[in-house]
Order: sequence, then structure tokens, then C-alpha cells
Amino acid sequence: MKHKGTKIIRTERLLLRPFRIGDAEVMFGNWANDPEVTKYLTWTPHGSVEATRALLTLWEEESKKENVYHWAIEFEGELIGDISVEAVDDRCESGVIGYCTAKKCWGKGIMTEALGAVLKYCFEEVEFHRLSAMHSAENPASGRVMEKCGLVYEGTQRDGFKLFSTGKRTDIICRAILRQDYLNK
Repeated sequence: MKHKGTKIIRTERLLLRPFRIGDAEVMFGNWANDPEVTKYLTWTPHGSVEATRALLTLWEEESKKENVYHWAIEFEGELIGDISVEAVDDRCESGVIGYCTAKKCWGKGIMTEALGAVLKYCFEEVEFHRLSAMHSAENPASGRVMEKCGLVYEGTQRDGFKLFSTGKRTDIICRAILRQDYLNK
């Protein structure tokens, strides 16, 4: 792999860029404190802008590293979401994608556009071999985003996650795409 870090990516409608500490209020207001947005995520809503600011302090510092891939998503000049490649494994040339967006932006193709741009960057420039993502079986909209971007179903982890929001266990759907699949489409 050729690590390049969180570079600015532009699409037809979006700007993907590193997070800044100054994003705290907008991030908190648009999605970080929304229980509907965080319902199927691995974290609970932030209780305060200060909690969001503390997290962004870490993210801003991490964004300087060449092996960190974490973008703020801007739509029409407003910060509306987050997309990242976590668990980057240099030996296997792989990573795990996670994302979320403000509720007001659901159903507009924004996350499909963002994920497509991240896949392009990761496969064409960084040369990842494999990227995977997971979603709760109770959140099929996230799975449709993955499918539209070429991630194929690989399996289901039965009761693979306990939702923070409700304490209920949920099946986790696993999907992935290989670099060769991406380049051949």
C-alpha cells in the first residue's frame, strides 16, 4: 500500500476533508447528539458539545498521520457526516469502512457518493487490496449504500452486536469489495 492519509476529495456534490476542532458545534447539532443517527452505530449520542470537541481534538491530531483515513463530509457547504477506514492492516492491505450522516440528508444518495469517492481513493491511490463494512440487519438502508458501491454480501454474524441504544442484540451483515472487483467494474 502507498499510504497517503486523509487527503481532500471532491465529488460532484461533496467535499470530503479532515475534521477540525472548529467542527464541534455543527457535528454535535447535525448528527453526533441524534439518537436516531447513532441507533445502529458503535457509539452513543454525545452528551455535550464539549464531548464532541474532545473527540475532534483527537481526530485532528490523528489526521496528520499517513495511515489514517477519516473524512468530514460537507454537502452544500455544510458539515453533514463522517466516513472513515478503520482497522487498517498493512500486512493484509485491508481496512473496515464506517460512516454516518445527519438525518436530514438520508435518502439523497449522499453516502453512496461519499463511499464511492472513498473507494476510488483507497483502491486507485492507496492501493488497498480489500475493504469491508458491516451494518445491522435492522438498518437495510446502510446495506443498500454498500451494495450500490459494489460491496458484496459475505455473511451474517448472528446476534453479532448489542445495540447501545436499546440493549437489543442484532445480526450484523458483512460486505466487502476487493481492489480487482473495483477496478473491473
